[in-house]
Amino acid sequence: MSGRPDTEESSARSGIPLGRIAGVPVTLAWSWFVIAAFVVFAFGPDVGRALPGIGAGAYAVALVYAVLLLLSVLVHELAHARLAKAYGWPGARIVLTLWGGHTQFGSFNATPGRSLAVALAGPAANFIIAGLGLLAQTLLSPGGVVGLLLSILVLANFLVAVFNVLPGLPLDGGRLVESLVWRITGSQERGTIAAGWAGRIIAVGLVLAFVGWPLYRFGTVDFTLGIVGLLVAGFIFMGASASMRDARMRLRLPSLSAAALSSPAVGLRADATLADVVERGRNVVEGTEVVLVGAGGRPEAVIDPPSLASVPRDLYGTTPAASVARALAAGAVVREDAAGQPLVQYLASLKGSEYAVVDMAGAVTGLLRQETVVRAITGR
Repeated sequence: MSGRPDTEESSARSGIPLGRIAGVPVTLAWSWFVIAAFVVFAFGPDVGRALPGIGAGAYAVALVYAVLLLLSVLVHELAHARLAKAYGWPGARIVLTLWGGHTQFGSFNATPGRSLAVALAGPAANFIIAGLGLLAQTLLSPGGVVGLLLSILVLANFLVAVFNVLPGLPLDGGRLVESLVWRITGSQERGTIAAGWAGRIIAVGLVLAFVGWPLYRFGTVDFTLGIVGLLVAGFIFMGASASMRDARMRLRLPSLSAAALSSPAVGLRADATLADVVERGRNVVEGTEVVLVGAGGRPEAVIDPPSLASVPRDLYGTTPAASVARALAAGAVVREDAAGQPLVQYLASLKGSEYAVVDMAGAVTGLLRQETVVRAITGR
């Protein structure tokens, strides 16, 4: 389950749009075909041994199993999405991927309880599928291909449900750890970091279980299980790490402010000459930027020191300052009291990579650069 925003256009590029199912847009990622091919070629021979005489049809049965597994994942993700919509979370969208699938949401405000409920809705759906399949086996006792597919479907859904309730991100059970720490500390971000560490521990445990223990106990590793174990462990470790990075970024947001991150700057009328720029520069602290201000006090451009240095000094009095200035993007102005997530969201809506910072009266006080904000958010 994920909270990343998505769009129809980006989904179309990343896979095959399947339309809306139960009111939720669904996309089949191209990467799913990789896992489908793996299932067919890895389990086809097993089907052949279970059903002697089926021949090449064993691979067709394995393909049907891959599709049934896909449908199980879809039900899992629909359970997430439908409960999220019931809570009023916007923008639910399902992407079925190489690793199963994930449900994306737009921006929303959650609580520990609701976050946990939405997360556990997926595994609950798989338990229900496994239970219904087991009931069908008991009542109908099907044999042959149908019986084999039903048995595999029951086992797969049971294993997927159990696996997903393991208490570590990015698994659904990781929301249990996140919600507990969130409720105790009042910080979802600290809960996410704790759940991320739990996910990393689970990833290491899977490597030990699928590779380390067999090597220690038997001196060898089943190739298929070893590869699957390493891939799943890698997916969990990377997902947990990504969740932790995102949480740490969110923790930094409240400390961000336009005033603190900007370089000092002063405003100068846009029709000034280079002589005016130099004169203004003598009256301010070294390193202060000069922003050209147009009609109505609107910041328009920033003096570029290398360009200024290339002009002969005897031409300063007749050379327009605008000729050695970098134009600011339209509307690239931010108030110095802007801070936190609203600041980041506002800057994301602006064009360009430099923003004039102004005080309450509209006077230029600083110059904020996009790279400075990114470093402050990422800590790098």
